[in-house]
Amino acid sequence: MTHTPAPLSRRTLLAGLGGLTLAGALPLPSAAAGKTLTLRAAAEPAVLKPGGDPVSRPALLWTDQAPLQRGDELTIRFENALQQPALMTIRGLDGAASAEPLVARRPVPPGGRDEFKLSLRSAGTLLADLRLGADGSVPMPVLPLVVHDDKPLQVDGDEVVLVEDARLGPNGQPLAAGVDAGDAAWLYTINGKPSADIALRSNGRFRLRFINGCQRNVIAVRIDDFDVRVIGLDGQPAEPFLARGGTLVLTPGGRVDALIDATRPPGSSSAITLLDGGKPVPLGRLVTSSEPPLRAAPLPAPSALPSYGLPAQLPLGSALRVELPLGALAPAQLDWFAPDKFVPASGPAFHAKRGRTVVLALTNRATQPMVFHLHGHHFRLLDRLDDGWKPFWLDTLAIDAGQTQRIAFAAEHPGLWLMQAFAAKWSAPRLVRSYLVS
Repeated sequence: MTHTPAPLSRRTLLAGLGGLTLAGALPLPSAAAGKTLTLRAAAEPAVLKPGGDPVSRPALLWTDQAPLQRGDELTIRFENALQQPALMTIRGLDGAASAEPLVARRPVPPGGRDEFKLSLRSAGTLLADLRLGADGSVPMPVLPLVVHDDKPLQVDGDEVVLVEDARLGPNGQPLAAGVDAGDAAWLYTINGKPSADIALRSNGRFRLRFINGCQRNVIAVRIDDFDVRVIGLDGQPAEPFLARGGTLVLTPGGRVDALIDATRPPGSSSAITLLDGGKPVPLGRLVTSSEPPLRAAPLPAPSALPSYGLPAQLPLGSALRVELPLGALAPAQLDWFAPDKFVPASGPAFHAKRGRTVVLALTNRATQPMVFHLHGHHFRLLDRLDDGWKPFWLDTLAIDAGQTQRIAFAAEHPGLWLMQAFAAKWSAPRLVRSYLVS
């Protein structure tokens, strides 16, 4: 099956977030013996454009590479070898109060260390993220963290596909995010390189974990010539569905887990293309090897992954409802803070009792798309008539200019949690507020 490439506008990118599903609940397995995960931020050489010279930019390194399993009790050790402070966010972990940035954790100074404990309640694709609080500095990195289930899905390969962006100044060095970059060229990398080939083998099934590690951009990744079956989104399982036109839409920090069945002839290749509303950017290829097929025929359609305890129903009738304007033109903008100006005592945007459903009306009053990220809980995207929800869970949402989107979540985890908002624009500042569950 060949998908015909089509132009993709920014509005189409945002509209492409609809149409997924999620399933029921599983108990947490017995906790494994405590593990230590050491993450180190340090400058590393990187080649950002084909044929270009290496440049130095921050990287987040997983120094011990111990496999992570659902149910693990982790000690996270973070070492900052950079010349600037670094603040860590771990995306995809609901209820991880010990890891909450600016509340439980403060920026780590150059040469400093931090340590905290957390539990891995669910399997999926998490993301360690140093971008919060880094405006005006060299763009900070992200690091995928894969948490495995005790009953793994049958696949013949499992690979992360991390897309990042950069812009270079006249001296060839990466420019700071959160400030105007002028007309500097936009560069994208895949797994730290200007392009990459991902190897497949005929009649095999491969799990690809797509991650948007860009500083601000909403992007789409198109896979030619294959059916692309989504099985997870933002670290939570989804009932398998086919991505329209082989195209996956990702918000900044967003993760999409997809299955590819290698049905193309041995020796063939198919393009991986990035779409950001401008000219399509070639990222790499899926290459089917010339080796004999792994099996006589492709595997049957997969069943849904197990759920990890998110509620099957959200009682909207009794929900706490909160209006939350976004964007530079919003009168409530003064209630949002730059990360270095935020203090927990500044007061939450709302207070929910534990167990209550919360509905947030997110209105974008700016002239460009806004990105909203909720800490502590995953949420449902509500239907336009507010009489139901889209059948998927998210932790991040893009809202087009002038639009209002309503989201709902079950306030299950006590504590003070952050919300992030920023425009999908390189120079846009990241802003934060908090909400309280008790």
